[in-house]
This record gives sequence, C-alpha cells and structure tokens, in this order.
Amino acid sequence: MHCYFCQKNIKDIDFKNTKALESFTSAAGKIKAKEKTKLCSFHQRKTAQAIKRARFLALLDYVKK
Repeated sequence: MHCYFCQKNIKDIDFKNTKALESFTSAAGKIKAKEKTKLCSFHQRKTAQAIKRARFLALLDYVKK
C-alpha cells in the first residue's frame, strides 16, 4: 500500500487539520493530482472534499500569494 492514510489506518480526514491538508496542495494552492500525492482513489476524494471544506470556511486560502 502506497497511500499515506491507508498506511496510518486513518479512516476520516479532518478538514480542520490544515497542516496536513497543505501538503496535498501545490504552491499555487491547487489540489495535487493522485499520481503526485500517492493516495488511493478513496482517500484522494476524501482529501479533496476536506480541502474544499477548509477553503469554504477560510481555514485554507484559495490562492496563495
């Protein structure tokens, strides 16, 4: 298993954990592709959803300066 969350046996990805979510965004603020993050498809979808929720609540920036 190459997925970070599968290796750590993490079921839920918390949108309030912005430090962890920042590692899955690029320098421009875009969500990184599955091939670059090495996540399985299940956790890639959950991570993208958590990033979008964090952006909506202004915990993460849409675009980095």
